[in-house]
Amino acid sequence: MVGIDGEQLGIMKLEEALKLAQEKNLDLVNVAPQAKPPVCRIMDFGKYKYEQRKRDKEARKKQRIITVKEIKMRPNIETHDFMVKVRNSQRFLQDGDKVKATVIFRGREITHSELGKQLCLQLAKELDNISVIEREPRIEGRNMVMILAPK
Repeated sequence: MVGIDGEQLGIMKLEEALKLAQEKNLDLVNVAPQAKPPVCRIMDFGKYKYEQRKRDKEARKKQRIITVKEIKMRPNIETHDFMVKVRNSQRFLQDGDKVKATVIFRGREITHSELGKQLCLQLAKELDNISVIEREPRIEGRNMVMILAPK
């Protein structure tokens, strides 16, 4: 049994604890039911729930949901188009999102997978001041995938 201010009141019967809580117009709350013997506390349960919700809300505010933005390219992409992809990736990374760079191979292009790897590494090189490679370029089916994370 724990009192209002956190002082130990010792082990007592349920009836005694309920009577003590009712005398102070407070609630008897079982805070550790698994313990032997179970630990109960005298408190204002409404106030406790309110503070708990307040703490949870504050914790949710501080959480940042990281999303993965994908950019798709082909191995024979033109320079200007590639720079557009670099700028988009830069914006995503500055917003705190991860970037999944996908190089799509069609037909026999898959035989030249080194072009896709060069393209991925060139993208990583362009963005090396604001990102780190989380996953190296790897072939998955007909695509090559690389993931960049913000620094």
